[in-house]
Amino acid sequence: MSAFHQVKVQALKGGDLPLTTLKGKVLLVVNVASRCGLTPQYAALQMLHERYQAQGFSVLGLPCNQFAGQEPDDERTIEAFCSSEYAVSFPMSSKLDVNGPQRHALYRLLAGEGAEFPGDISWNFEKFLVGRDGRVLGRFAPRTLPNDRALIQAIDKALL
Repeated sequence: MSAFHQVKVQALKGGDLPLTTLKGKVLLVVNVASRCGLTPQYAALQMLHERYQAQGFSVLGLPCNQFAGQEPDDERTIEAFCSSEYAVSFPMSSKLDVNGPQRHALYRLLAGEGAEFPGDISWNFEKFLVGRDGRVLGRFAPRTLPNDRALIQAIDKALL
């Protein structure tokens, strides 16, 4: 099993969100926030999730409050917002740190020293494409929209 799938993450709704259940899927891992100028990307992320779900694809949303305090609410409030405003059905974790000394193990793997695409996360809605085997295939900037041609092509290639 890949190191990616062994990382422990807490679910937004409470309890564990075992990444082992996502093994064999292509994932778009995104640090998200509810009060960001990029928050409307939730709608396109949900559409992407629905479009490719049957082919073994999922978005994985990871709320983070490290950028200008744009995710200040508790998990229950975040879940209610995502559900009511964007009908989010993809898996989401509880809030976690993506940078700094408290960087979550998942982000140490995605962007830490020795990662395929190392470097601090620049802002909310930075995206990592992860293959079925847990290998990171690409990194996309926060302003790269979920329906961006290069991102869609990378997802299509990963799903082959």
